[in-house]
Parts: sequence; structure tokens; C-alpha cells
Amino acid sequence: MRTRLRQIRIDARAFVWRAEIHHVQGSGDCHRCIRVRAWGTGKTSQALQADLLSVAWPAPWGACAADGAYPAPADVWAIISYAVEHGWQPELRGGTFVLSEREHAARFSLPGFLLTDRLRTPESPDPTFRVIRSDEARHRE
Repeated sequence: MRTRLRQIRIDARAFVWRAEIHHVQGSGDCHRCIRVRAWGTGKTSQALQADLLSVAWPAPWGACAADGAYPAPADVWAIISYAVEHGWQPELRGGTFVLSEREHAARFSLPGFLLTDRLRTPESPDPTFRVIRSDEARHRE
């Protein structure tokens, strides 16, 4: 099945992007994870990749199937803008610039999502713990 490429403009520049729904297993539940990929000068240019962990909690029954979290164009705009400010060079050919949890999660977040490395690295921090901690922080505010 083909994945639809969408287009977004930031200033005078056009980017194409796609988002794929995945799921990651945590210690307490299964969580929705959206892999966002973007390109600045076509699919042969350096890709940008961000894996977004849904912070929906408590997880709905059948969380992997029922969580409807999906990034809006404003979320993709924020991802691209942050990445360009932090080293992504979309005009380069080949390779992938990853907004990793380890390097970027302390400085970057989106409403409803956290960066995660769990899709790429199964040993990365437990998504259930991170989602619960995010939910507790929201309730303290």
C-alpha cells in the first residue's frame, strides 16, 4: 500500500511529509507511535524523522487500536522548524536526520506527543512510564 505524501510550506519553501501509524509495547500497555518523515527537496534529499509517542492516558480499551492520536499540519510545521534550527539540512542528498528522544526530547515536545526512540531501539526508555509521567505533569499544571 502506498503512503500518501503531503505538502507543507514554511516561508517560501515547500516540504513533503508522511506519517505512518505504529505501536510500541510498554511495561503497562501498548501505545500508539507515529513515525513522521519529511523531505525538503524530494525523496532523495536528507530525510527528517521523528517518532511521536501518543500521551493518551489512561489508555482506552484496546489502546493500540483505539487511540486516535495523529499529528496535525501545525505539528509537522513545528517538527520541521525545530529540526532546521537544530541541524537538519534538507538540501543535502541522502541520509536521515533523526529527532531522537535521547538528544531532543528535553527541548522539544508537542501537545499530545513525546519523542520516542522505541521504534528504532527496543531498549530505549519505557513508553508506559513516560506517558504516565507526562499525564501526571499535565494534572499538576
